[in-house]
Amino acid sequence: MNDPRPTGASAVRPLPGFVEFVCLMAITIGLVALSIDNLLPAFGPIAADFGIEDGNRMQMLIYVFMLAFGLMQIVYGPLADSYGRRPTLIAGLGLYAVGTIMAIFADSYDQLLVARFVQGLGAAAPRVLTMAITRDCFEGREMARVMSFVMMVFIILPVFAPASGSLILALANWHMIFVSTLVLAIAVACWYMLRMPETLHPEYRHKLSARRIAKDIKTTVTNRQAFGYATAMGMMFAILMAYIGSAQQIFETEVYGLGVWFPLVFGMIAACMSFSSFVNARLVRKLGMHKISHFALFALTLSSLINILIAFAFDGHPPLSVFGIGLTATLFCFSLTMPNFNSLAMDPLGAIAGTASSMIGVYSTLIGVIAGGIIGQLFNGTVVPLLAGYFVLGVISILIVGITERGRFMEATR
Repeated sequence: MNDPRPTGASAVRPLPGFVEFVCLMAITIGLVALSIDNLLPAFGPIAADFGIEDGNRMQMLIYVFMLAFGLMQIVYGPLADSYGRRPTLIAGLGLYAVGTIMAIFADSYDQLLVARFVQGLGAAAPRVLTMAITRDCFEGREMARVMSFVMMVFIILPVFAPASGSLILALANWHMIFVSTLVLAIAVACWYMLRMPETLHPEYRHKLSARRIAKDIKTTVTNRQAFGYATAMGMMFAILMAYIGSAQQIFETEVYGLGVWFPLVFGMIAACMSFSSFVNARLVRKLGMHKISHFALFALTLSSLINILIAFAFDGHPPLSVFGIGLTATLFCFSLTMPNFNSLAMDPLGAIAGTASSMIGVYSTLIGVIAGGIIGQLFNGTVVPLLAGYFVLGVISILIVGITERGRFMEATR
């Protein structure tokens, strides 16, 4: 399948071609990444403006956003299954714009945190709707392939996000970073309204009712494959959250003191993660989601163990080159698990894709934010808490996938 063509969709015009479809989905969900990553270089100026002395407290700009992002996903799915994908996404982007405007005019750290919470409430819509729209159009290995391309483009954005944030800071103040994301949100909304038709299948449109929502949630959480892989996906998401929460302190300030070179290192690692998604997109049709994701999960856990042993040998401060290579290897494996785990979780739930995407999103995001936040807050001036957290998350994920697959790793055909 080279072009998305959802059977029975209520589209009155054809969907965009494959490349445009992937780019639109990637940039739509990319708002979430940009809302996090381009703000990282501004932690110092924001802390200086508001008199924040504890570096760990600045991580709250990430975790407050992600908490709201996780909680609000449960709302957008049922709305999307009842009223359609288009109006639900536009409403979410509108709420995101409100939060962004609040951030632009925030004059205290507490106000900025409130603004970030509102931003997160709106940003949940792109996450839920991107998954639902992709599931409307694809299933099985094809969905995993499309999601890999989406993740590839999605991860490219963080390659440039810290650098763009640094450039904006060089020309103006941190408020302009929020202005840039506001402009992008408006552009995405216009692109979506002009080019993307409604993809919700008419036979899957549900009336909005508490009983129906409860039934769909029950279907999601009682499906062994969906619930198991959603849990494992949450553990993998915690890896990303811990990294993003700690990256600025590890690379820019307290461990390696890279200063203005931080965006370059951050971008290089993100580029490797993007390449990993490309590799997955090329291989998933041939090898299947199970084989790739299971192998990558074991490799991630092993690389984490090696990394932490090396870190202990250097008293928590391994050379930058050694740490960078080890961390990149772990995150490369991470990028081979996420799109496949997501597709495996969504695959049996096509008839309730909106609500299923919401439920899986809420569940996996909250796991990721809580577990990743705990790891981030354990930062002690070394890389040990991050690497130890990765190893623990990897072991737990192996146990979860083993239970889900009844001990059969890399055997399924999907």
